[in-house]
Amino acid sequence: MTPPTPSAAAPLELTDESVEKSTTSPSPKGSESRSPGRLAWNRFKRDRTGVISACIVIFFFAIALAAPLIAKVYGKDPYTTYASQRPELLNAFAYPAGPNGGMSSEFWFGIEPQLGRDVFTFLLYGIRTSLGIALAATLLTTLLGVVVGVTAGYLGGKTDYLVGRFIDILLSFPSTLFFIAFMPVIYGLFVAPDDNIPTWLRAAALIIVLSAFGWASIARLLRGQVLGLREREFVEAAKVTGASPQRIVFKELLPNLWTPIIIQSTLMLPAFVTAEAGLAFLGVGIIDPTPDWGVMIQRGAQFYTEDFTFMLFPGLAMVIFVLAFNLLGDSVRDALDPKSKR
Repeated sequence: MTPPTPSAAAPLELTDESVEKSTTSPSPKGSESRSPGRLAWNRFKRDRTGVISACIVIFFFAIALAAPLIAKVYGKDPYTTYASQRPELLNAFAYPAGPNGGMSSEFWFGIEPQLGRDVFTFLLYGIRTSLGIALAATLLTTLLGVVVGVTAGYLGGKTDYLVGRFIDILLSFPSTLFFIAFMPVIYGLFVAPDDNIPTWLRAAALIIVLSAFGWASIARLLRGQVLGLREREFVEAAKVTGASPQRIVFKELLPNLWTPIIIQSTLMLPAFVTAEAGLAFLGVGIIDPTPDWGVMIQRGAQFYTEDFTFMLFPGLAMVIFVLAFNLLGDSVRDALDPKSKR
């Protein structure tokens, strides 16, 4: 018998080697591809707009947290009226004597007309106040919306009907008018009419009112999601195995609701930022001398004809933040739910 030729054995060796490599090669990519979180993160990293927007948002939150430290290094604070100490900073008409609102190496963003406060530190603390209130209102609103929406959708029946009608009524209210109307009512519950309203009470009232009128939209969305999920096979299987309602909600329903919850939260926060600033502008939210975005825009509206600088910085900062956060919300939505991308 003739021995097998090397050419006949070579394919067999290659085949065995390829099989061995295919059976022994690690597959981290395969495990990553099966992870929804990893897939969403990879999609988000490829979205240049989303990454840039995330960097801008992180920058705003970072300077809000570090505002006291930045002000200490800078050597100014938002409450001191520097013009009273140095009258030469303002001209005869109580406007900054220097060009561009008094901008200089000493006052980076200039000084405020009439009072002469430092614009840079006032803006830093204003961002801190506005973002703090908006973030607290977003967290409370999301919590209320999740609890009400999941409860109504899971229980169904009369509970779902009553909650649904209450949500419809709440969404029909003109929220801005009710914000203006309810703020004095809340203040009157804790403070006498002739007393000054403390800043903490104004901030707490804003958070309560914004949350009270903001949870309905996310609750209605989650209610509809739960109504569809509770009829799915995995929920029915959990019921058959004797799982408690608490376990079904936390182990079966909530893991499938994180995407709409995160998306709604990212779109809700910039809306609360503008709402809080609008209430401060109208004088029913945070008021002067507490630093706030709305307070700065309100003060700047009084001087923009003669000195536009004081209104420029808070207005530009708010536009950049709201635009970046809205774009971030769109990018997060597309990353978590690629089917929604157009």
